[in-house]
Amino acid sequence: MGASGIAAKKIEISGVVQGVGFRPFLFGLACAHHLCGHVSNTASGVALFIQGKPKHLDAFLLDLPEKKPLLSQISRMVSTDTQPLDLTAFSIIKSRNARTKSALISPDVGVCPDCLKEMQNPADRRFEYPFINCTNCGPRYTIIQDIPYDRPNTSMTSFAMCPECRKEYEDPLNRRFHAQPNACPVCGPRIFLTDNKAKQVDENDPAQAMALAAQFLRQGKIVAVKGLGGFHLAVDAANATAVDLLRQRKKRPHKPFALMAARDSSLFDHVCMDGDEKALLGSYHRPIVLLKKKAFPLSASTLLAPNIAPDNPCLGIMLPYTPLHYLLLDKGPDILVMTSGNRSGDPLSIDNADALDAFAHIADYFLLHNRDIYFRVDDSITRIQQGKLRFLRRSRGYAPLPVDITPPTDDKPANILGCGAGMKSTICLTRDRYAFLSPHIGDLESIQVHKFYKDTIEHMQKILDIRPLCVAHDLHPGYFSTQFAKRLGDQGIPLIGVQHHHAHALSCMAENHLDGTVLALTLDGTGLGTDGHIWGGEVLTCTYDGFERRAQLDYLPMPGGDAAVRAPWRMAVALLYKVYGPGIMDLDIPFVRSLDKHKLAFLIQMMARQVNCPLTSSTGRLFDAVSALLMICREISYDSQAAIALAAAADVEEATNTAYLFDMKTGADGCRIMDIGPWVRQMVTDIKRGVPRSRIAARFHLTLSRMMVDAAATVGQETGLNRIVLSGGVFNNDMIFSQITRMLGAKSFKVYTHSSVPCGDGGIALGQAMAAAALQRQKP
Repeated sequence: MGASGIAAKKIEISGVVQGVGFRPFLFGLACAHHLCGHVSNTASGVALFIQGKPKHLDAFLLDLPEKKPLLSQISRMVSTDTQPLDLTAFSIIKSRNARTKSALISPDVGVCPDCLKEMQNPADRRFEYPFINCTNCGPRYTIIQDIPYDRPNTSMTSFAMCPECRKEYEDPLNRRFHAQPNACPVCGPRIFLTDNKAKQVDENDPAQAMALAAQFLRQGKIVAVKGLGGFHLAVDAANATAVDLLRQRKKRPHKPFALMAARDSSLFDHVCMDGDEKALLGSYHRPIVLLKKKAFPLSASTLLAPNIAPDNPCLGIMLPYTPLHYLLLDKGPDILVMTSGNRSGDPLSIDNADALDAFAHIADYFLLHNRDIYFRVDDSITRIQQGKLRFLRRSRGYAPLPVDITPPTDDKPANILGCGAGMKSTICLTRDRYAFLSPHIGDLESIQVHKFYKDTIEHMQKILDIRPLCVAHDLHPGYFSTQFAKRLGDQGIPLIGVQHHHAHALSCMAENHLDGTVLALTLDGTGLGTDGHIWGGEVLTCTYDGFERRAQLDYLPMPGGDAAVRAPWRMAVALLYKVYGPGIMDLDIPFVRSLDKHKLAFLIQMMARQVNCPLTSSTGRLFDAVSALLMICREISYDSQAAIALAAAADVEEATNTAYLFDMKTGADGCRIMDIGPWVRQMVTDIKRGVPRSRIAARFHLTLSRMMVDAAATVGQETGLNRIVLSGGVFNNDMIFSQITRMLGAKSFKVYTHSSVPCGDGGIALGQAMAAAALQRQKP
């Protein structure tokens, strides 16, 4: 403390503190507490110098974390006493460069109520401006090239602010102070409308562009809309003809379409929604939320086309998250199909010319704008299960915010790159207590997705300043992610291969801050095992540096390999062949009668000779088999279609206590094997007796759940372990998730599940990084 009774402190604050109004917040807070000083952005967060009377400093430090801006997150605050300076005011000074960059980047967030109010006010200079934003809302990740997060490092650098916007931008007490995307109709981005031949049709008038786009949607046209992180293809969700046309042109016959609805839309009469789901839907993250369909909606069924989500118990709904969306819903239909705008199998289009080239054959019109999207980001997909947020896809609104992986010990992961798997891909970079998962990349099947994958790694390494000391990858040699890792290995970076289901388990351990040895129940579709077979229905004992397989589903052949994934009827044949052998030909059930006898005989011959019939313990393939066996879904046009249709067909109330009998054997290596034979025979008997397939489907779900829980309980008794993690895409099935968690809880297990990363392959990269970090720590 100085001789004048003035105290001073230097405070380094790290976390999500750039681009979220943190510096003007500190300015206002300092003035309110009669303090002097200055604050600046740094590569690691913000640097604050503050001085004044000790009681005022104490009050300031108490208020700082309590009153911080909504979008900010403080991860670390280091305060040191220092000598006072000759200051008479508080100021915000120019950002400081630093060699090490560790600031956390805010994700893109939905438009805030203050901006909406201004946009809807005819007297406001930003009335109906589709790019209105402030420090509390708007684009972040999608427009940033580098940090510090200042305008020259964003795609707004090409838009010079007019005097009025500049005045707001430089006023510390204005909520647009240093809002990097700040703009208005005079100086900012503009929308325009073209037909699918790139001819502009709006007379160069943004208001007319919006009005025409809304009009065309009401007329049943397909409109491509350039949004925050890419393009959507939009149609009127109440127009069945328009929805059918979109399905035909996009060649997407069955996969559910996401919906965007005005908050007061009659759509909400069609779904069940509790308080947690309502809060999630309206949060500033604005994810797609899966909501269960009502059997008897309150409003007329004609208000929603019947082909939005066929054979699916849920609708995926989001609220508008950009000003442009609000205007489109206000002027056009109040419920829109909003599906991804891209070539089939490619990532989202983000460039106007590319979009016109990619899907001019799908869209009739293109609502475009001239603000560049530097990085594409898909919509996040979420649901509420047992009162907690669960991710099916963690992307816009959440990524690249880090997952806190603070371990129970003092060990912290070194800089690791987790390369992910082959489907629903994300990548993960670790630094200290943080794991940074990328937005959704997708299935690594096309050259364009390969480029997006590599660009994502380069972009995140740049903005986070993380250079990996080690790279972790899946064991499958055919995955592009594995091949990418091997190329890094050729450059001298150490590589660590991590088994797919071990990575699943570790991702759940990491987000729950578990150490030691746990049980893991990993249920999914595909993952190469250490024995060369395809796993996906396993009970493991796990630590970060290793695992042991203790129980598994009995192996089934996959006749035709990957062809069996696309054609569940092949897996149904394999299921019956496993139990009945060649006698399958004589089974008098509808499924067998429906088969081409020559094809059936050919598959039987393949399996008998073990030709192109890889073995799998996959739970996903078991769902496929039962779905086809019950004549629900014989072939698929999108991933998990058969399993989703099977769950939709199940009547849980009819079979809550009538599981089929099952058995468990012990393999030569001591691994427990869940025998499918007994319950398959009982299921076939039910089919012959004409039991409704809704009851059989429900009994299958219950049987699978009980079988998995019994296997876990057996291993738990043998090992003395009572902590169990659940991971793998099958846990997206709400019936399986709720049944298994309830049964495990009844057996006194401590059950740990995912809520920070997806349980499916979107979380794999985190588990890979954790395994690599553990193995790295063992090295001398």
